Amino acid sequence: MRRPPAHHALIAAAILAGCGGRNTAPTVDTPGREASPESKALEAGAMVMQDRTPVDQVHMYVCGFHFYNGDMTRQVEAHHYCIQSGEDFHQCLIFSGNGKDAKLIGLEYIIGARLFEGLPEDERRYWHSHDYEVKSGELIAPGLPEAAEHALMEKFVATYGKTIHTWQVDRGDALPLGAPQLMMGFTADGQIIPEKLAGRDGRFGVSTAAKRRSRSDIPGPRLAPGVNAWERGQVPQLEWKAGSETKGYRAAGPEATREGGAR
Repeated sequence: MRRPPAHHALIAAAILAGCGGRNTAPTVDTPGREASPESKALEAGAMVMQDRTPVDQVHMYVCGFHFYNGDMTRQVEAHHYCIQSGEDFHQCLIFSGNGKDAKLIGLEYIIGARLFEGLPEDERRYWHSHDYEVKSGELIAPGLPEAAEHALMEKFVATYGKTIHTWQVDRGDALPLGAPQLMMGFTADGQIIPEKLAGRDGRFGVSTAAKRRSRSDIPGPRLAPGVNAWERGQVPQLEWKAGSETKGYRAAGPEATREGGAR
């Protein structure tokens, strides 16, 4: 028997009260000098005096996994901090972890089925579905009570995401190098690397298998045509124009910024 949908206030209160961070360290260290006392003082003053309305709208934290479109062997744990703009649209900042030193590695736009079905056919190939991520238990909302997470997943199961990563931390890049990359989501068992999933579950003290069982009452949506185009051999990816690819970063003197570049 399906559970009745939770009231929106329950979800909001649980999200505000829940904790679920600071257990996943960044995968790379950023080169450069430590912030000076002057810089720290300026930052502290800015925090008190400046308005941060767009950032303050972040209302939700979910953790899942992405892979590079065209290369499923490259899988990245993605920590999403999301802003809701109406019932059918979220915009999420994606970080490499959930601590204070987490790296901003990308963004994801999440839309409802009605909006997705209004997209041009050629645009749909850049988007992925979330039904498997929800139903399999892979997508989690750290810190939320189980009932509130379940209610949230009932809403997420029929959504679609367009994800761009700008920092390839999985290959150890100390800075964001090269072209942004189009990412996709998993759609079936056997795709995600088991060790990555187990590592995430261990840090958060959760069980993907248990979440799969608890979400078995969430109906799977009818997917709109054109989504998950990679399953049909369509794997668009972003590339720089010839001659503009950044080959690597070398933190030497101020005159040396790129390997093989002009000095």
